[in-house]
Amino acid sequence: MTPLAGLQLRLQEQLSLLYGEARAADLADQLIAVMDFAPDLVEPLQRQNKWDQGDVMMITYADSIRRRGEKPLRTLRQFCSDHLGDCISWLHILPFYPYTSDDGFAVSDYDAVNPEHGDWHDIEAISADFRLMVDMVINHCSSSHRWFEAFSRNQPPYDNYFVQASPYDDLSQVVRPRTSPLLQAVNTPEGLKHVWCTFSHDQVDLNFANPEVLVEVARILKLYMQHGATIFRLDAIAFLWKEADSNCINLPQTHAIIRLLRLLAEYRHPDAVIITETNIPNRENLSYFGNANEAHLIYNFSFPPLLLHAMLTGNCCYLQHWMMSMPPARNGTTYLNFIASHDGIGLRPAEGLLSDEEIDQVAAAMRSFGGLVSSRTVNQQQSRPYEINIAFYDAMKGTLSGEDDYQFERFICAHAIMLALEGVPSFYVHSLFATCNDTERVEQTGSNRAINRHSWDLEMLEAALQDKQSHHARVFVALQRLIALRAEQNAFHPNATQFTMHLGQALFAFWRQSMDREQSIFCINNITDREQVIPLSALNLIVTDEWRDLISGRHYDEHYGDLVLAPYQTVWISNATDQTAA
Repeated sequence: MTPLAGLQLRLQEQLSLLYGEARAADLADQLIAVMDFAPDLVEPLQRQNKWDQGDVMMITYADSIRRRGEKPLRTLRQFCSDHLGDCISWLHILPFYPYTSDDGFAVSDYDAVNPEHGDWHDIEAISADFRLMVDMVINHCSSSHRWFEAFSRNQPPYDNYFVQASPYDDLSQVVRPRTSPLLQAVNTPEGLKHVWCTFSHDQVDLNFANPEVLVEVARILKLYMQHGATIFRLDAIAFLWKEADSNCINLPQTHAIIRLLRLLAEYRHPDAVIITETNIPNRENLSYFGNANEAHLIYNFSFPPLLLHAMLTGNCCYLQHWMMSMPPARNGTTYLNFIASHDGIGLRPAEGLLSDEEIDQVAAAMRSFGGLVSSRTVNQQQSRPYEINIAFYDAMKGTLSGEDDYQFERFICAHAIMLALEGVPSFYVHSLFATCNDTERVEQTGSNRAINRHSWDLEMLEAALQDKQSHHARVFVALQRLIALRAEQNAFHPNATQFTMHLGQALFAFWRQSMDREQSIFCINNITDREQVIPLSALNLIVTDEWRDLISGRHYDEHYGDLVLAPYQTVWISNATDQTAA
């Protein structure tokens, strides 16, 4: 069987689940035609890891760094080339398309680059220097998109491009991350219609029950690949399919569409990677790996709120329990680890892991450090914290007891944990530079999320990074060093073995071992504001190996002494290998 014939059969299998067997073959032909596969199409290899320990991602907006008189995408490329080339290999540029709201996530034109930011040549130039990740914002589009304007005129084929419902339907089961009304009334030549808006009335949900919408999305995927993107973040993908009398989240049809997009992407480019963005409880999030045939990477959404709780309380028990419950990712899949993002710290993934009281304590602490808390509606009545909006450097100001003098140490400790975990680490641009809360931007925009969406003037940022006394420079230098250390260790491969260690609630510790079993690293993190002492014998260091802390350089010749950790100190104790020899 030729690769093309194999692809057609695989597509038909998934399309049958969505639209029935009678339409599957024709739709598969349409998708293949839209993707315009190369004549020498090759079947992608399965279970192949498309990453290693040298891969680190940075998340940024196109205009997070600006220089007067220059398009921000060009400024971004120059800055990344000058300052980040040695530590960042994957670059996620958040939606850079024309938009009307939500800082890019209400896309008004999928086919264009926002002219205020640059053009496709700028995107292609960036993709030549870094592996580029782009957003597929396909749950919804802007109410100003030409598709929706045509829908409002009842113009075929767009009259069936959007999800409709009746205000008299029972929608009480529908899970949503917002408190605004779900349905929006729209005047059309045929009368009043009510369209589905999961996120806002400027973000109208696309109707994937109409296969023409899926074909459009395939065309958009091909366009982004033509301009150099190889990593695709499926934004808000859990909400994609709507079904009457269901909660309209994580439905089987959504998973089928992810499998379809993965097939199309991998057959067009063997290095293509699909990442699902599903800010939902942990068990549901894990389902997006499928049978290693859906997402290549899933966001570790439970990690940020649990880590935040541990750093605030000095108690890592919940973090330990979570880590023990996480299955090792199969080859060809892995986790995307992050602490901060443009959206803040989601709290839904902590549901069932932290109690409501503990979540409320974390939210109260963040408010005391200048943060904001967004809410969602539960059971159409009760409001619960949904997301913490705060710059992560400010989130590390103190503990539940209040602010203290360990902000820098606590911040670095949190990122050292992230860098050592199984998976690919991802830094939000403002974490790399320890940007603080932008309350002025919140006042200007009226959006809580704006607090962590600062736009740096290039000269001011470079001056801050050159000032060795500034916390921006101190953080950047410390993180660069840890990233460089990580890249040299086979035991930090995203798919290397990981085991949780039990050294008490004050020490979050785990063991990593390289896939060839040659290198071991004991990652031990003091998450408290007090010195901690443990016997080295608790680590079971193999007596025939030489051991040293990769971070401090200290050697441990005596395997039966004590390990003393200062407040928020991290050690990466590794046996001597080619990667770790002093």
